Amino acid sequence: MTQRPLILVTNDDGVLAPGLAALADVAARLGDTVVVAPESERSGSSHAITLHAHLRATPLRERWYAVAGSPVDCVYLGSLHLCPRVPDLVLSGINPGYNLGTDVFYSGTVGAAAEGYLRGAKAMAVSTDRTVDPASIEAIIHRLAQRLLAADEHLLWNVNIPPGAGESDRDIEVTRLGHRAYKETVEERRDLMGRPYYWIGGPPEIGEHEPGEDTHAVQHGKIALTPLELDITARDLEKTRAILFPLD
Repeated sequence: MTQRPLILVTNDDGVLAPGLAALADVAARLGDTVVVAPESERSGSSHAITLHAHLRATPLRERWYAVAGSPVDCVYLGSLHLCPRVPDLVLSGINPGYNLGTDVFYSGTVGAAAEGYLRGAKAMAVSTDRTVDPASIEAIIHRLAQRLLAADEHLLWNVNIPPGAGESDRDIEVTRLGHRAYKETVEERRDLMGRPYYWIGGPPEIGEHEPGEDTHAVQHGKIALTPLELDITARDLEKTRAILFPLD
């Protein structure tokens, strides 16, 4: 008898997020499912891992756990302890807000998927516009996850689904990371004692994007599917060699 795929589902928005429930519904149609997610919002936590404090995993129901830690903690703990074996697939999301371009360096959603990839699973991070009902894109995600599971390659995908995207393959574009501009600010405020505190960051800004980029695809109503690799070594090593060894 063929063993059903084991799918670990997680996110960075917390175990009660609607996007997590929708993603778990998708996973349950594809294989055996374990859900391990942060007990509260952990957006922007990137690939943070807890090394100098303990973790607690609270069972909410069968194979559902809330972890007092980061998204990466959830995948590490889930893959190596809470799951009966290393998962075949890690699904992370559905994030309410895109993770495009350089967002992937900050995103807890992408960080969790990347950790699954490091643990030996195929992995997919899924994000959409904040206006989209996560349940409405389950069919799209199901199709992509089904193909990822069937692939012979060990892959990590970052998927961004805009409003109104259909279920046809024509609505999917395989992209590279673009550049997502933000209104970058540091705002100083004062608490009731007169002491300063700060809010950093700002909303995305409208910009022009190049064809082939994930930002361009989403801007034009396409599903952006970006295959990611974790080797971020500079492609040109000769520039650095020339600085270090100018006379060679």
